[in-house]
Amino acid sequence: MTKGSNAALSALSDNTGSVIVSLGWSSPAGDGDADVSVLLLGPDGKVRSDADFYFYNNPVAADGSVHLLDKTPTEDGNEDRISFDLTVVPAEVDRVVVAASRYGDAHFGELDDLRVTLSDAVGEHLLRFAIGDPGKVSAIIFGELYRRAGEWKFRAVGQGYDSGLAGLATDFGVDIDDEDENEDGTAPAATPEPTGNGEPVGLPSAPAPDSAPEPDPAEALNAVPAPRRTADEARPRKPAARPRTAKKRATPPSAPQKSLGENDSWRPARLFPLSTLKSDRDREMRATSVLLSVMTQVPRFGRRLTAAFGAPSGRMETFTEVALPHGDTPRRPDGVIRIERAGKLWTALVETKTNGNALKADQVQAYMDIAARRGYEAVITLSNDVALEGSPLVDVRIDRRRKHQVALWHLSWAEVAHQAQLLIRHEGVGNAARTWLLQELLHYLQHENSGCHGFQNMGSAWVPVRNGINDETLCQGDPRALEVVENWERLIRQVCLRLGGELGQKVLPAQRVRRGTDHGTRRAQLADQLCLEGRLQAQLRVEEAPGLLTVGADLRTGRLRTSIEIPAPEQGYPLTWAKRLVRRLAEAPADLHVETLVEGDAQGPRGTLERLRPEPADLLPKNGTQITGFRLSLLKSMGSTRGNAESGFIRSVDDAVHRFHKTVVVHLDGPVHRRTPLPATSDVTG
Repeated sequence: MTKGSNAALSALSDNTGSVIVSLGWSSPAGDGDADVSVLLLGPDGKVRSDADFYFYNNPVAADGSVHLLDKTPTEDGNEDRISFDLTVVPAEVDRVVVAASRYGDAHFGELDDLRVTLSDAVGEHLLRFAIGDPGKVSAIIFGELYRRAGEWKFRAVGQGYDSGLAGLATDFGVDIDDEDENEDGTAPAATPEPTGNGEPVGLPSAPAPDSAPEPDPAEALNAVPAPRRTADEARPRKPAARPRTAKKRATPPSAPQKSLGENDSWRPARLFPLSTLKSDRDREMRATSVLLSVMTQVPRFGRRLTAAFGAPSGRMETFTEVALPHGDTPRRPDGVIRIERAGKLWTALVETKTNGNALKADQVQAYMDIAARRGYEAVITLSNDVALEGSPLVDVRIDRRRKHQVALWHLSWAEVAHQAQLLIRHEGVGNAARTWLLQELLHYLQHENSGCHGFQNMGSAWVPVRNGINDETLCQGDPRALEVVENWERLIRQVCLRLGGELGQKVLPAQRVRRGTDHGTRRAQLADQLCLEGRLQAQLRVEEAPGLLTVGADLRTGRLRTSIEIPAPEQGYPLTWAKRLVRRLAEAPADLHVETLVEGDAQGPRGTLERLRPEPADLLPKNGTQITGFRLSLLKSMGSTRGNAESGFIRSVDDAVHRFHKTVVVHLDGPVHRRTPLPATSDVTG
């Protein structure tokens, strides 16, 4: 699509009752990001109330019409997805504005390949709109969904705002409470005026459908005496909370209560027992039943999982071991999900694998054929494996000639645990009973006997590749190296899910690749690099961290390195920077390596934190070279086996990342913006 053009959704697909709108971008440095937001507008071009403003502090509509989903890593950046159930958008809503904003002083001119795509309920891409040079704007309206002659259409907008999310929202009638938070995460008592004047940059906003504003009913009632209010009604009411664009801070959970058991061998009674699970079939049946039952009893959790598959918001029922006819032998999928909305049914078949068992292509193909014949909307596969972008877990044949198309989606057990953890620890589900149900589910998934541990095996190529690197016999182009690279990528995605669930923050893989490089080419290049250097490396973008968290595995030395680079502060002197950094790391491990980063190819001073604590000045270059930042690193031995045992490689990587964040990253300041560095000799205050 081009800027200002529009398209009717019904002309593009028959499955547009639910759609997924995705906003994407890439960053040359690999660390750029933005946040999406949605506004529901009435005929006057304004929100009906502040509740029509959806963003990171208000991601889900009560009626299920809007659901901001998690970020999805793409080849060269991120993609934010929004699920819309257009069948339940209130009739008085004329337009749905889809926008994105950057936080602090960042602007969209620092990002590349800004785009918006729209997919239908079966995951088929229907349209794409790319934004050219956005300029130094901090918010952009990518596009909008609007009603015209009883049907929904999409317009490519591409309009920029220089006043950020608060200014954009204010311009559409949202009353913003955008004050700064105190150190403890609470808001100050004073309430400032809304920020930003909302002046747009670029194209004017898209016109709303013509309609005259209705008279205010309150004016007609002014002449009628109001009835006497009761004492309770006469009391001043607390004003409704206004949206805050300042980001929420995660609150760590309180300490668990002490057990009443006589000793540590006593175990509390559990809703979902695990002791009777003897076979893989038992594990699959139990895991499916446990998950699907909790999805129905905790609607917010069920909606969180199904919204990403284009499912509507409605009454959900789940079933297990359903017999469906298929030739001479009926098929029995592990589960069925059915959601009713306005008399219509959305149905998905569920195929589950546990304990590292792989999905079977012929089995999934049979379920796809059954779903197509019976008019079902989706087949959902669920296993410990993590799907990679551009690399499907199972190859199935999809008959494009059929009018009714079936979507194939994959969900990992790690993603299920991640969503449960987010709701339990950070977002809440409404009451104590539902929270307890989620806690029981999470305990079940994390138990070693459930078989739902997530990705837990580096594959059969892991040991031969390590041996080939050690004896220098591994050659470029070896397919075993490519298998290790793919499994490393799966492991990193799972590490991001686990860390993000604990923190209540977005944690995503950050990839630095040239635009236009496809998935296969990128992984092949990484496999060749592994053969030459013997190292695996990945970068993680942790929300509110001062930089990218890097984790690397040196297969020659058997060591893991976790590190982060901190840019030089905007103000002050180098010695002040060094002293302040050492003070902030007072509780960090003594063996933390600290290195000064300097301009050019020269290496700066370095040392362990234990040695630098009494003498922070040792971090300053002796020749007065300009300091650009500091690198903090921790080293540890990596597991030798390919699995998830205590001595395994997967466990060692997960533990290394969590330890580094817990002991180092949490003590650092948030993101800072680089300025021209000062020479090391400019500190005269001491």
